[in-house]
Amino acid sequence: MKRHLTDAAIQRIKPPAKSSLEIFDLGYPGLALRIGYGGAKSFELFYRGGGKLRRETLGRWPAISLADARNAWRKTREAIGRGDDPALQRGSAMLFEHVVEEWIKRDQAKNRPSSLYQVTRSLEVDLLPAWRGKRVDEIGKRDVIELLDSIADRGAPIMARRVQSYIRRFFHWCIERDILKIDPTAGMPRVGNGKSRDRVLTDEELGKVWAACDGPYGAVVRMLALTGARREEVAQLRWSEIDGNTIRLEGSRTKTGAPHTIPLSSAAQALLNSLPRIGDFVFTMNGTRPISNWSQPKLRLDDASGVTNWRIHDLRRTAATGMQRLGVNLQTIEAVLGHTSGSRSGVVGVYQRHSFDAEKRAALEAWGAYVMAILP
Repeated sequence: MKRHLTDAAIQRIKPPAKSSLEIFDLGYPGLALRIGYGGAKSFELFYRGGGKLRRETLGRWPAISLADARNAWRKTREAIGRGDDPALQRGSAMLFEHVVEEWIKRDQAKNRPSSLYQVTRSLEVDLLPAWRGKRVDEIGKRDVIELLDSIADRGAPIMARRVQSYIRRFFHWCIERDILKIDPTAGMPRVGNGKSRDRVLTDEELGKVWAACDGPYGAVVRMLALTGARREEVAQLRWSEIDGNTIRLEGSRTKTGAPHTIPLSSAAQALLNSLPRIGDFVFTMNGTRPISNWSQPKLRLDDASGVTNWRIHDLRRTAATGMQRLGVNLQTIEAVLGHTSGSRSGVVGVYQRHSFDAEKRAALEAWGAYVMAILP
């Protein structure tokens, strides 16, 4: 449908009974007013760029006025005339980091401080590293699944479910604001079941996984097997966090928020000494950022090793179980793992301030020697 649009005419237009309706503005080819069956009205722009017909949402009326929409139409025509891509000129506003910042301000800031902290923490730890620089309308279901799988694979199924709820709310808000037309999380089942896993790799399986490790991802897997540390503590390790034969992590780098030290066994030091220094991060592909996106490397490792039905986090449980078999006591194992629960919780945790540094070092040295001995 085509007609000459005016502010008064837009005000009077009734919503359609079923599907949405598009009214093209006469005199402005490609500029359309879209009216949803719920009554929402927004401006859209159709134009050809790179040999393809493109459709771009300018914004919802009346936040975007008719005059604003026509001005955007003129700028688009001028850009096309110069041979520029209009989408690139406005594209930065659709980048995930910009849209999610607006979501935090307009949708999440009203939440309790504790809830807001959890959302922003998830944003910094998981969402931004995965989707920074990506347009929100380019984030598909596969991207969401890979992100949630990576969180679950580090042994945090409950966190994966929590992040999934944040993502769902974010994309629902984008639909409400007419930023997106399609919600990539629609019809997606909840991830995980929140139950604890008890998978421990056998000595034979650990040896096969170790032998199949290759490149930066493989080096991280080997370091996780030797230290029992959490995946991101090692994957995001910086050279500046290594102090001689000890890794020293500040509270901002640990799950518990408390500083944590990881003594390096002889085997762990030998592994670090074999790595090239090409930037601030120890484990990196390009020297500028730590490795991430574990889904495909994990699948390749499974294929190469022949060991399946395990997660990266299971290496942590495998190390803890192995140290227990070697006679290491529970308190020392929990200190190695950086746990603040179990034997180190409650009143005991308040009054027990022993660092267990010597015990941790002896335990990891014994475990490292054991791992080296079982390798094929």
